[in-house]
Amino acid sequence: MNPFAARLSGKNAAVKWRAEELLALPVRVRGIELGRPVDLLIDREAPRAVGFEILCGDRAHRFLPFAVTTLKEDAIEIESPLVLLDFAQVGFYREQATTLSELNGDAVELFVDRDGSINGITRR
Repeated sequence: MNPFAARLSGKNAAVKWRAEELLALPVRVRGIELGRPVDLLIDREAPRAVGFEILCGDRAHRFLPFAVTTLKEDAIEIESPLVLLDFAQVGFYREQATTLSELNGDAVELFVDRDGSINGITRR
């Protein structure tokens, strides 16, 4: 069993990831590590992960849209480094989202499905 995910039982079993555990995974393209997530951006209006803030190997912080990721047991996989966007290009996402670090001031624990939906928000 995947140590980073909680499995649900039933016919439509899905994998839920703890948001904090996702932040511990490296971001890779074909096995090459490009960086590490430092925060998760969450839509302010709907319980959905929008993307990650990634600290890349060149020390630049970039935005990684959740929709282009594949969550694996040992990494967040992407098809191309070109999907890592400079934050100057994605001001809209910053304005429309909050971050896990901002929410953790309220001591919350989030569970994220593979499609980015957040359906488990618990107080610690």
